[in-house]
Amino acid sequence: MDKRKIVIEPVTRVEGHGKVTIKLDNNGKVTDAFMHIVEFRGFEKFIQGHPYWEAPVLVQRLCGICPVSHHLAAAKAIDQLVGIDPENLTPTATNLRKLLHYGQVFQSHALHFFYLASPDLLFGIDAPAEKRNIVAVATENPELAKKGILMRKFGQEIIKALAGKKIHGILAVPGGVHKTFTVDEREYFIDGKQIPNIDTMIEWSKEIIDFIKAYHTQNAEWIDNFAAYPSNHLSLIHKGSGAMELYDGRLKSIDSEGNELLNIDDIEYRYHFKEAVEPWSYLKFPYMTKYGREKGWNRVGPLARLNTCTYINTPLAETERLIFKAYTQNKPNNMTMHTHWARLIEMLHCAETIKELLFDKDILGSDLVRKGSPRNKGIGIIEAPRGTLIHEYHTDDKGLITKCNLIVSTTHNNEAMNRGVREIANSVLSEKPEITEPMLNQIEIAIRAYDPCLSCATHALGEMPLIVQLEDSNGKIIDEKIR
Repeated sequence: MDKRKIVIEPVTRVEGHGKVTIKLDNNGKVTDAFMHIVEFRGFEKFIQGHPYWEAPVLVQRLCGICPVSHHLAAAKAIDQLVGIDPENLTPTATNLRKLLHYGQVFQSHALHFFYLASPDLLFGIDAPAEKRNIVAVATENPELAKKGILMRKFGQEIIKALAGKKIHGILAVPGGVHKTFTVDEREYFIDGKQIPNIDTMIEWSKEIIDFIKAYHTQNAEWIDNFAAYPSNHLSLIHKGSGAMELYDGRLKSIDSEGNELLNIDDIEYRYHFKEAVEPWSYLKFPYMTKYGREKGWNRVGPLARLNTCTYINTPLAETERLIFKAYTQNKPNNMTMHTHWARLIEMLHCAETIKELLFDKDILGSDLVRKGSPRNKGIGIIEAPRGTLIHEYHTDDKGLITKCNLIVSTTHNNEAMNRGVREIANSVLSEKPEITEPMLNQIEIAIRAYDPCLSCATHALGEMPLIVQLEDSNGKIIDEKIR
């Protein structure tokens, strides 16, 4: 048997560090494959002892890609510590936080699709490694690349206007926000004099959805079957209508056939979820307690959100959602690569919502902060770009944090990503035992569809690439090949 150890170095087009192991039997057939994180996350521990009001500032250092999501999830939890539930914030504070959040999701989705995912789609899984990058996209598809860059910039400018800077800025304070929006700041995004305006963002979002629909039509066989497997789907939904909700709502889970498994207030999550651990990874495995580890895991993120919601409350995105749902005869979509299509529909929804918020008079208001009766426990749940994000804090009588629990989107998707790796390893290695660079890229594509943020999930201490190892039936790593 041709025995090798395969190392992918450095990690390509995912955020963070991870490792994949593929195990073979005595006949060279795949017996198991899994993704594991071998670096340690320390945020839950070292935030203890800090005053609660520091949490929204500290935890966003988990990540440079989605700091806004951590900032706002922590802020929602800290609101509860000062006695304010989400529905009791001032309209100005609520809408400014939402504008910040939707700007974050918009720019993050643009980053992932144009910079990280589009090379796989445009050039194919067999393209040489040196071509699978944004530079090649810009060379061969300059208009597509230009729009992607400017769409991300638009979202980042929203963040900068509200939080002071594009990365690790500050808007939220306990019970509200510390600043309002000015008329000039609003006009910057409306008049189109300095950057393409919000109407342009909406039009470009529609164009990119048309692109992905045409791509699906031309490549349906591999798009529909690549790393496709049944799963549960979890997200927030609007508390009253069941519509897509990215900022605040109820937690809903459905199974692969659409049967409802869970529908609870977000603050009840701790009664319904547990986290399993494995000796080979620092990344936990969340699951719904009622259904157990084997059947209670969920996918989260754009695909899950389109599966769990009953509709989208912006008209253009809702039209696209109906087309998306029609593809599976209105049943849940369990096709991993369709996550990219779902992500672009969310981009359109974000652009429409940003426009609504920009024209809402409340974002120019001056009533910014409210306080209530202090509590010693707070839970904040938000839909980050990659999926459901949970922050929970406990404090002592002095307001110092005594306990912190974070379940980030990538942690929810841990089981799903592992299953994707197994699907690819089995389908590719079982047919062709030779380990090739395109095969390695397929493993990455299966992981990359989830837009994983491994540093959010583990907060790596040090530098570690994504490594793929090939082990024999005795668990020995054999020979090696470095890409």
